Amino acid sequence: MLPSGRHRTLALALGAPVFAIVLMSGIVTVFGIRINTSYSLPLGLYTTTDEPNAELIEFCPAEPFATESASRSYRTRGFACPDGAVPLLKPIVARPGDIVVVSPEGIIVNGRLLRKTRPSPNDSSGRPLKPWPIGLYGVEAGTVWVASTYNAGSYDSRYMGPIHTSQIRRRLRPLWLLRG
Repeated sequence: MLPSGRHRTLALALGAPVFAIVLMSGIVTVFGIRINTSYSLPLGLYTTTDEPNAELIEFCPAEPFATESASRSYRTRGFACPDGAVPLLKPIVARPGDIVVVSPEGIIVNGRLLRKTRPSPNDSSGRPLKPWPIGLYGVEAGTVWVASTYNAGSYDSRYMGPIHTSQIRRRLRPLWLLRG
């Protein structure tokens, strides 16, 4: 039975936006577009690429970082990762052959300190964070290091260490960014 009168108006008022969101999500997925609303990179649209040297990746973190990031709401609920949360979108800062130093001042790659990568002892809610052990690391084959130099509060290799390339779901490049 179809709704009538006020019920029909209410159904249309609530259904139209939901339909539009579902339709837009489907279009975005089909065309390989990723909407970034996180604080690790500028807000905007990113598109998938087959370029192996793309600077941005989308990945599902490994345990115990998957559970920590999902339970602390660093990642929202979703279907893409096995833990029931959305993937992380981060820039690659070091590749195989690079030298990474994790220090109290931040991540240093090939002798250059990356801005805004100083590990924080606590997250924005005051919960303790455990930084990756201080030390010198050679980036091994099959791994990359990721870090946001855009946001000092990013959850990235300063806490997770190297990311295995098997965790990478997509490689991305900016399509349209909201500058603020």
